Amino acid sequence: MREILKMVCILSLICGLSGLTLSFLKEVTTERIEEQKLVFVQGPALAQVFDKADNDPVKDRKKFTLPSGEDVVVFPAMEQGKLTGVAIETFGRGYGGDLGIMVGLDLVNDKLAGIGTTTLKETPGIGSKVAKHGFTAQFKGHALDGLALTSTGGDIEAVSGASVSSGAAMEAIGKALTIYESLKDQFATTWPSS
Repeated sequence: MREILKMVCILSLICGLSGLTLSFLKEVTTERIEEQKLVFVQGPALAQVFDKADNDPVKDRKKFTLPSGEDVVVFPAMEQGKLTGVAIETFGRGYGGDLGIMVGLDLVNDKLAGIGTTTLKETPGIGSKVAKHGFTAQFKGHALDGLALTSTGGDIEAVSGASVSSGAAMEAIGKALTIYESLKDQFATTWPSS
């Protein structure tokens, strides 16, 4: 009995120390992981969406609070010191998990500037085609209203064999448009034109 009690105490001590170590490592690396995500995930998606921006949208990003209390990060695109667009990353539920889409919005023409993929866990060769030019090109310059897949009366062609992934992309874009509508009045005061 005494040996069992001794083993339980030693195992409890080891588990406690392991938990403390993991907690400390998470605390220390959180900022670095976030920075890597901005540079290597969101940065390339922003470059796809805003090819003419002369600022660094990642560096100029701002956090906004939605009426629901949720925080959202908005990335601005500027040309010659004038705010021309914003991008918002949102997620839709895909076949393999969350599908992250960076949705760019053209403030000058009140249209979509384009989309870029940030998180993709869809089936390789099928669902992953939502990140390819054939699907994403349909959104560049598209009007904000009437945005839907052809199967639901819109003009966006879904990826063949990947209706769940295509639907997830549309869900993410719909969320971004909702966020855009609730915040667009704040953009001009947040990033004033020079």
